[in-house]
Amino acid sequence: MQQETDALVRELDAVARRAVPHQACRACGAGGGTVLAHRPDGTVVRHGRAVAKAHAADTEAAAHRVRLAFAAHPRLAGILLPPLPAAAPDLHAPDLHGRPVSAWPYGSPVDPDEPDAAPWEEAAALLARLHRVPPAGLPGPLPPMRGPAKAARAVARMTAAGPHPAAAPVRAAWHRLPAWAREEAPWPGAGAVCHGDLHLGQLVRHPAATGPWLLIDVDDLGLGDPAWDLARPAAWYAAGLLAPDVWARFLGAYREAGGPAVPADGERDPWPRLDVPARALTVQTAALVIAKSTAENRDLDDVEVSVVDACARIATLPPELGAGAPS
Repeated sequence: MQQETDALVRELDAVARRAVPHQACRACGAGGGTVLAHRPDGTVVRHGRAVAKAHAADTEAAAHRVRLAFAAHPRLAGILLPPLPAAAPDLHAPDLHGRPVSAWPYGSPVDPDEPDAAPWEEAAALLARLHRVPPAGLPGPLPPMRGPAKAARAVARMTAAGPHPAAAPVRAAWHRLPAWAREEAPWPGAGAVCHGDLHLGQLVRHPAATGPWLLIDVDDLGLGDPAWDLARPAAWYAAGLLAPDVWARFLGAYREAGGPAVPADGERDPWPRLDVPARALTVQTAALVIAKSTAENRDLDDVEVSVVDACARIATLPPELGAGAPS
């Protein structure tokens, strides 16, 4: 297994090297690439000003190509980080251990050690701009946004991991959601262009640390209900993990930028649109942390316990989900 991982990293480093002109690469000759992430859903290696990513093995090739072409389109400039042009025949093709590969410019990520400087307003404005992009005339057909399907997969992963004392309230909260939120069916309407996995790790500054923020990671990009892109910060706010003033800034910036997921009028309650997605995201997060803690044979930490506690509160609510913030 380690030999296979080492081989993948070396090959990704080679892809990143070929993605930028040699004379512009200050890292050339400085050894191997730097592994930025290594998970089943993606391995990312940096070499100088470029990064190469091996996507999940179950990535659908046609959808992957559409998402890359979509991110590269000029109408998405200033919203999504565009992929680097193919520098070799094997770039953006499923040839590394059966996993699709893409290459991107390196961008400076959000600094986790400076939470007060986190770009919540910028993230909200980028989301609003993305949600307002008309898909007509862009590369397609754009597949369904994968955000809602992730909750169902997370619950399945938790179940497959084996018994856990915290699983019962998560499962109960899952079954309190309406049936349409527990199915992996595509959004029935035309839908908006959605990111599908919004969190602060999906923003980088490019081309330098002082450049504009851009959204990255198009693996879940697609058409769907834009409210699901606001689900994570909404869920964190409802669980007490995101300060009320930060949530207010995020939501206010989204509204100011014309985001269609919630009523534009700041006096109108946004929760009738956000309630179900926020609860589903809470269940998804709790299911994933339980699956991981089971695999690692460890106890849940304090933050993970708070997410499970939020599921326990959701499980006490009536099946009919009305207006108002999630408990």
